[in-house]
Amino acid sequence: MNQAALHKLISSRKKKKDLNDLFELRLATNLTLIKDLFFSIYGKNRNTEFAALLQKLPKLFDKRPEYLKRQDIHRLGIGNWYQSEQMMGMQLYVDHFNKDLKGLQDKLGYFEDLGINFLHLMPITERPKGENDGGYAVNNYTAIAKKYGSKKDLASLTQQMRAKKMYLMLDFVVNHTSDEHAWAKKAKSGNTRYQDYYYTYAERDVPDAFEKNLPEVFPETSPGNFTYIPEMEKWVMTVFNTYQWDLNYTNPEVFMAMLVNLVELSNMGVDVVRFDALAFLWKKMGTVSQNLPEAHAIIALFRMCLQVVAPGTILLAEAIVAPKEIINYFGTGPTKGNECEVAYNASLMSLLWNSIATKKTALLYKSLIDIPNKPNDATWINYIRCHDDIGLGLDDRLIQELGWNPKGHRKFLLDYYCQRLDWSPAKGMLFMHNPKTGDGRITGSAASLLGLEKALLTKNKTEIDQSVAKIIMLHGIILAFGGIPLIYAGDEIGTLNDYSFLNEDGKKEDSRWVNRPKQDWDVIKALKKKKSPQQRIHDTLKMLIAIRKKNPVFADHSNFTLHHTGNQHILLFERTSKSKKSVLVLCNFDDNPQVLDGSLLSKLGYLKNQEFHEMITATNNKLNSGFLEVKPYQLLWLQK
Repeated sequence: MNQAALHKLISSRKKKKDLNDLFELRLATNLTLIKDLFFSIYGKNRNTEFAALLQKLPKLFDKRPEYLKRQDIHRLGIGNWYQSEQMMGMQLYVDHFNKDLKGLQDKLGYFEDLGINFLHLMPITERPKGENDGGYAVNNYTAIAKKYGSKKDLASLTQQMRAKKMYLMLDFVVNHTSDEHAWAKKAKSGNTRYQDYYYTYAERDVPDAFEKNLPEVFPETSPGNFTYIPEMEKWVMTVFNTYQWDLNYTNPEVFMAMLVNLVELSNMGVDVVRFDALAFLWKKMGTVSQNLPEAHAIIALFRMCLQVVAPGTILLAEAIVAPKEIINYFGTGPTKGNECEVAYNASLMSLLWNSIATKKTALLYKSLIDIPNKPNDATWINYIRCHDDIGLGLDDRLIQELGWNPKGHRKFLLDYYCQRLDWSPAKGMLFMHNPKTGDGRITGSAASLLGLEKALLTKNKTEIDQSVAKIIMLHGIILAFGGIPLIYAGDEIGTLNDYSFLNEDGKKEDSRWVNRPKQDWDVIKALKKKKSPQQRIHDTLKMLIAIRKKNPVFADHSNFTLHHTGNQHILLFERTSKSKKSVLVLCNFDDNPQVLDGSLLSKLGYLKNQEFHEMITATNNKLNSGFLEVKPYQLLWLQK
């Protein structure tokens, strides 16, 4: 929807507060696009199904609570609230953080003190009791699992979060359900209607044809992409795990059923809906069935319908794909600007880990320049790691241009982080290694991957200091980069790997649990009592967050400029604002001091009479030799 036109409509009717009238206006504005998207996906002869969708939208709107309808109008009036410098996120498992939803609500003051106002809670809905992929095998999209509490507890949490101007993100597993979902159970019982909600086949010929091109997501634990279900004597597509059945979006009934789930989730007070595994939404024989045009059309159709019913809720793309593919999930081509408002900056994440291992920024520069600019109304979530593994989604062509062998380089990165090199400070674990291809991913907490675990074991003060500096530097980059910074809970206090998962059935085969530690409240209590690496990390990040929030230059208005330095160890980028205020971010990825020619700082306007102002230390500093020395893993924010 054209934002300027909508703002006019809102302002002209705001006094009347006619919510139903505004719904009709939104529907009229989006109707043509909704219609075009629907028929492009399902064909021109689907008038009956399209009529059913149009009948469903006002019914969904009627069920939306009035306080959320008014919040929708407010957000449409103020514009892109998610691009503000005030946004600061944290991701967590509720039970690992503080037992349940009530326990989480009790700790809202902790987030406020740190400066966090945006929470991503890992899945809290019902899931199988055994293996459930960390909650991403969904039994029910809106029923809260008893271990976390109830819908009433969630309503209480969201009410208090709104009062504190905090935002909530929950997952919407849009690609698949668990095999215990009501639809799957009906399919198993022989109900052909619900068998058509999934990709089910009585013979192996179609699955075998698919398998010729489909890659394996979890080759170690779930090889292949189909599972035989004896109850219905059919094969079902299970791209991720045998207990996760892929939804069949070629059936329009599936889209409409999932739209109902999406709106109901939004009505629970969710501000951002994380679309999980959305790259896999459309399956087409003869392809890898990822990132297909039809998948983008389905995402756009979800968003256009949500804009009509619940326009104050936005979508985040969980698309961990090649760097140039990520940008498409904001909407390009036929869906331009009409897909997700937010996407994970997975490319930046993997590139930062590459620079830590190599101590060089060449691939980081090449890749950032190579990625197309995002739309102005979109934003990134920037993070150094999440609940998941760290993939090596690096561009082979760019690796080759540096004179490196792509396969050999990835092997080096896996060796560096997964304890295969004695000299490496990292203590990570290998995840989903595929011996056929040599591919694999990395797991581990930020602190352990950045050397703190090993340094504490050897009691090496120099290495402890360097690991703390690395942790602060990487978080400082995501705080300043442009978008919503997201910290994984525990990383703000340097939490190390949690190896207890090795003793738990249902977890011990999945090394991602090593980087999902429980929040250590004893460490947090001790932060004010004694100096420690954990205290230095926490207090410095808290200070950086406060600086970010005081400076509108960090708002994401596509105001990012990358500068070349001539020094292969230094990253240099600039954030500017319309008020002509600007910040220059410098980082040294090497474990030796590096120098930057002061003439570059002078040319960019950050050096006057050989002096510069550094925001983090709030000091004016003078260059004595014409060169700026940047200490190992030092982070600098310079201000004109």
